Amino acid sequence: MRLPDTAFTERPWRVHEFIKDFEIEDVWHLETPGGPDDLALLVAQFDSDGADFKPSPMYKLLFAIRWRLGAILKWDGKEHGLGPRNPSLRDRLPDDLLNGPRGPDMKVVPLKSVYQSKDEWVTEVVNKTVHAAMHIGWVDDGKGGHHAVMAILVKKKGTLGKVYMPLILPFRRVFVTPSLVKAIGRSWRTRLAR
Repeated sequence: MRLPDTAFTERPWRVHEFIKDFEIEDVWHLETPGGPDDLALLVAQFDSDGADFKPSPMYKLLFAIRWRLGAILKWDGKEHGLGPRNPSLRDRLPDDLLNGPRGPDMKVVPLKSVYQSKDEWVTEVVNKTVHAAMHIGWVDDGKGGHHAVMAILVKKKGTLGKVYMPLILPFRRVFVTPSLVKAIGRSWRTRLAR
């Protein structure tokens, strides 16, 4: 379920300290009921080969189109990724986060981990259109349980990013992110059942 931006902005996340030049694209509730210390279990779920990740056919189609476009138009080359021209968010971290746990890089999609704490995990990706971050925060639901909230943050790159990112936003909100949110919830329930 999509949440208002305040579900991200009104929490005292550490990420707010160094991501002021990014915009919030979306905030989502993740069906990941658990205890106060279970963010590490959720992060471990992302450190897999993706065998249990079962997105919708539309999700798969849209990503196939995106990867094909990226290859043809050279959006995802090394020169557009993390490096001297596109510094990582890790370069902005205060010492305590920089020297703390980093979390896993994702194997299924090209997201690199920035940091992991008891209640936050941040990953990032950079290409010719955008520098994007995924923030997953672990929140108290006020009823004795906890769950994750996922925020997608973007910094559009150049004219291409300013045109492309708003163009794909409706597809992301209708097809891509809801499928991802459901897949995360299914994987979480499968892991709990084990």
